[in-house]
Amino acid sequence: MERQYLVIVEPGADGSFSAYVPDLPGCVSCGDSREEVRRLIREAIAFHIEGLKEDGLPVPEPTSRADYVDAVA
Repeated sequence: MERQYLVIVEPGADGSFSAYVPDLPGCVSCGDSREEVRRLIREAIAFHIEGLKEDGLPVPEPTSRADYVDAVA
């Protein structure tokens, strides 16, 4: 079953990027570029879900969503 999880990607001060998945606590990755961190977090999600299944734990459904709002300056 294919699921789509929200991934938060944040730039680092040194030009690198980090990513995490709010619906999968502890599922994180980092990379030197956005492309690299996207590839690595995809691998991290698969590894995380595989570990949950091996441990007999439920795989959380994706529930997080993102929205942008205009900020009043």
